[in-house]
Amino acid sequence: MAIFLSRSPEETRAWAETYAKTLSAGDVVLLDGEMGAGKTVLAQGIARGLGVEEDVLSPTYAYVNSYAPLFHFDCYRIGSVRQAEELGFSDYFDAGKVCLVEWSENIAPLLPAHCKRIVIRKTGENEREIET
Repeated sequence: MAIFLSRSPEETRAWAETYAKTLSAGDVVLLDGEMGAGKTVLAQGIARGLGVEEDVLSPTYAYVNSYAPLFHFDCYRIGSVRQAEELGFSDYFDAGKVCLVEWSENIAPLLPAHCKRIVIRKTGENEREIET
């Protein structure tokens, strides 16, 4: 376990960009944290680290956004594992891209056995504790 203390969204993005260099196609990364903790900021940094140049936004209403090297899931509004199955979520995990999953607890039975996890906690207005 490693912990990084971020003092700003920019530091969080920069840390995530560096973290992205440790990822390989097919990795599934669970982004855990309360609402507003900075999960999307982490996703933006990881995407930049993987070479994504377009804006990375939270896929809250789309459930999943696709970028060349990655899929970014937001499972906050997923009401059941069956709903996630009907949306074909399992297929994404076998597609050979990095998968970033917010609110993964809502689809836990569908997740692959070996996932990476990043926990982000608010420690101040702009400060965050990031645990891997």
